[in-house]
Amino acid sequence: MEYITGTREFHMEEPSVVTLGKFDGRHRGHQKLLWEMAEVKRKKGYGIAIFTFDMSPSAIDMESTQRVITTNLERKNNLERMGIDYLVEYPFTKETAHMEPEEFVKQILIDQMNAKTIVVGTDCTFGYMGAGNADSLYQWKDRYGYELIVVEKEKDDLRDISSTYIRELLDAGNMEKANELLGEPYAVHGTVVHGNHLGGPVLGFPTANIVPEPEKHLPIFGVYVSKVYIDGKYYGGITNIGKKPTVEGVSPVGIETYIYGMNKDIYGKTIEVQLLHFVRPERKFDGLEQLKVQIEKDRDYGMEYLKTLSE
Repeated sequence: MEYITGTREFHMEEPSVVTLGKFDGRHRGHQKLLWEMAEVKRKKGYGIAIFTFDMSPSAIDMESTQRVITTNLERKNNLERMGIDYLVEYPFTKETAHMEPEEFVKQILIDQMNAKTIVVGTDCTFGYMGAGNADSLYQWKDRYGYELIVVEKEKDDLRDISSTYIRELLDAGNMEKANELLGEPYAVHGTVVHGNHLGGPVLGFPTANIVPEPEKHLPIFGVYVSKVYIDGKYYGGITNIGKKPTVEGVSPVGIETYIYGMNKDIYGKTIEVQLLHFVRPERKFDGLEQLKVQIEKDRDYGMEYLKTLSE
């Protein structure tokens, strides 16, 4: 995959089928667009290209950044695995934000991305104040010589599948439903770092600690049954997300996972923690001994839950 990021100066020689959007979460609605684009590639040989921004458009005032289900790096890795040919992460500046919709289509999608087919959802918006939409693209298709395909929204019962809907499910700890709509488990990537070393020597449960990116939308704080991907292999785990309220002092938000069957040093390794099932909310215990008893219960619960998945 050709990854174009951090620059406004690029040109794609290959004719392309293009879509645009945040692609936050790569949920089933996004997958529907990508399947349509794959069909265009099969018939016409165009490269599959995605246009997005290198930060959320709501971040232009740097005050109201909306947290994302997938970070830019996670999005890149996900789309690369799906066989996308080009990913354009365009710098989002005040100048970009004020581009008129037709100017955006001509200068970026046509002139720079060489779009011959544009695939969008019915709710697509673009350009200054979101004034451009699917009707605008239909109006200009003969002028700029592209084919337009408008894809109906994918629904869950009567509700549109969207990143907003999935964030609501994460906030409620409904991992099963969130993962169903995502089409894959919700995951957090990170490098294993040293924590406060209470897990192993004090509590008897050594954990792998990662620090989430600040823009990452995390589910409700608490304990989760998880799978952990390390060095090409999956392990079962029990994961805590939160601020460790039982431990004295102020702790930043962290993610720590007890990994079943893990007995080697993984400090410094990049791992992927997939959350499968919400066990309980985070709570403050009266002391470390009470916390240890609860961790033992969580560990046993997680092992039994993972057994049910393999049966």
